[in-house]
Amino acid sequence: MNNITKSNKKIKEGFVGQRMIVLPPNIKRLVANNTIIKNFYLTAIGYYPKAIYHERERKTGSNQYILLYCVDGEGQVYINDQVYTLKPNTYIIIPKNTGHRYTSSNTNPWSIYWVHFSGLTAEAIYNRFAAQDELPVRTIPYDEGRINLFEQVYAMLEHSFHEKEMEVTNLYLQHFVTSLVYYKELNPIAYETDSVSLSIAYMKKNIREKLSITDLAAQRGLSVSHYSRLFHQKTGSSPINYFNLLKIQVSCQHLYFTDSNIKKIAAAIGFDDQYYFSRLFSKLIGMSPLKYRKTHKIK
Repeated sequence: MNNITKSNKKIKEGFVGQRMIVLPPNIKRLVANNTIIKNFYLTAIGYYPKAIYHERERKTGSNQYILLYCVDGEGQVYINDQVYTLKPNTYIIIPKNTGHRYTSSNTNPWSIYWVHFSGLTAEAIYNRFAAQDELPVRTIPYDEGRINLFEQVYAMLEHSFHEKEMEVTNLYLQHFVTSLVYYKELNPIAYETDSVSLSIAYMKKNIREKLSITDLAAQRGLSVSHYSRLFHQKTGSSPINYFNLLKIQVSCQHLYFTDSNIKKIAAAIGFDDQYYFSRLFSKLIGMSPLKYRKTHKIK
C-alpha cells in the first residue's frame, strides 16, 4: 500500500485537541480484501476531548458499527426513538444501518474515543454485545492499558497505511473493542457476586478442608435445599461433586509437578482415604492417579 499524506488522513471538526483519521476509499478497499483483517477492520477513528457542541446525525445510519467510549463529561445518543446517556466510563455500539443522532452536553461536554468498524467478525462481536441482557449503554472500569492500546492503534495509522501496519493496527483494534464487549468474561471475579460464584471461590480457598453440603450452605446463609437448587441451576452439578472436581484438579497439579506419593496428595486435598481418592480420581479423570502421572508427568 502507498503512504497517504497527513493532510489527507486528518479531518478537523473544530475541537481543541481533537484527533481523527478516516481511511481513504482506496485504502478501505485494500483492507476489505486483506485475508487477515477483512473480517474486522476500522474505517475511521478518533478522540474528541471536551467536545462542546459536538453533534452528528445520520438519518439512515451508517454501514459500519460505531463505538463511542466516554471517559469524561456526558452526552446523549438517540437510537430508534430511545435516548441513552453516556457518562464517564461508559460506552455504546450503534448498530449499522440504523438511524441515530448523538450530541455532547453543552454544560459538561464529553470526551470520547470513537471507532467505526466493519466486517463479518465485527458483526458477530456486535451481536455478542447486543445479546447481553443489559441496556445498550455499558459501564466499564477505566483501564489505562485500554487507552494505551487505542493510542498505539492511532499512532500506527498516523505513521503508515502500509499493508503490514494495517494488519497489526486492526488486530490491535479488535483487542480494544473486545476488551470492552467481553470485559465481564475477561474479569469474572469483578462480577461474580452471586451466592454460587462466592461459594465456588470459598471452595477454592478451602480446598484442603472436608466441607459438607451443610457447611457450604451455611457459609452462604442458605438452606441446603435452596443452596443445592441454585448451585445446580448455575453449574449443572451438585455442590459436593463440584467441590470434589476442584480437589481432583488440584491433585492433577501435584501428580504433574511433584514426586509426592498418592497418600500424601490425597491428604493435601482433604481425603483421609487414599483408596477413595484413587477411585474418585479414576471416575472423574478416566484413569488412575498413577497412570495419570506416568502419562503426563513432566520429564
